[in-house]
Amino acid sequence: MSKTIKPYKDSDLGKKEQVAKMFDNISENYDGLNRVISLGIDIKWRKKVIKIIGKNNPKQLLDIATGTGDLAIMMAALHPDKIIGLDISEGMLAVGKEKIDAANLSEKIEMMVGDSEEMPFKDNTFDAITVSFGVRNFANLDKGLKEILRVLKPNGTFVILETSNPTKFPFKQGYQFYTNLILPIIGKLFSKDKVAYSYLSESANSFPFGEAFNNILKKNGFINTTYTPVTFGVATIYTASKK
Repeated sequence: MSKTIKPYKDSDLGKKEQVAKMFDNISENYDGLNRVISLGIDIKWRKKVIKIIGKNNPKQLLDIATGTGDLAIMMAALHPDKIIGLDISEGMLAVGKEKIDAANLSEKIEMMVGDSEEMPFKDNTFDAITVSFGVRNFANLDKGLKEILRVLKPNGTFVILETSNPTKFPFKQGYQFYTNLILPIIGKLFSKDKVAYSYLSESANSFPFGEAFNNILKKNGFINTTYTPVTFGVATIYTASKK
């Protein structure tokens, strides 16, 4: 990215602290509003992620920027030994824990407050690691990716689901109109945090995607990198592995 995008432009806090504060603020209504904003399509994208990581029958799974645990809960269908959901927002994790308890998955899924750039795990711990709509919130992208590489097992699978920008007419123009105008209005109307959805829109529009992000993965040591745009390119699924 050409510049660091932060939620609160008048705050002296660093990006990491601002992102944690923002997600704490919107955690109570995040799931409902997210379904409305994405028209529910994000569920289909997450199912594609689960299908990818399920190919190698993983036993130890890590979901970074897990938020309220949607992807971590879906991972339970793969019958792993352990799933850890990591996030810097205690508010989002609290909502996620309620959902996990309701699904009777508290023995399988552990929700943990933690920083993706300094994780409390040993080298080569996880068979598969996922990040859905979270890498653009990393304060230091390269540091976060190198840390993910460290805790991923050799030949392990790393999958990222992240927003991207359609490049073809009329999807490019329609997406820009929606994210720049409609999404922030919805956020201001229904969210306690009036700037959160403006930040989410701005950060999505400025984050590298496609081949540009694929090259960032390679630069940070990942191999077998691929990317697949979904739904006309409004999101992209990236896969990579470790030597």
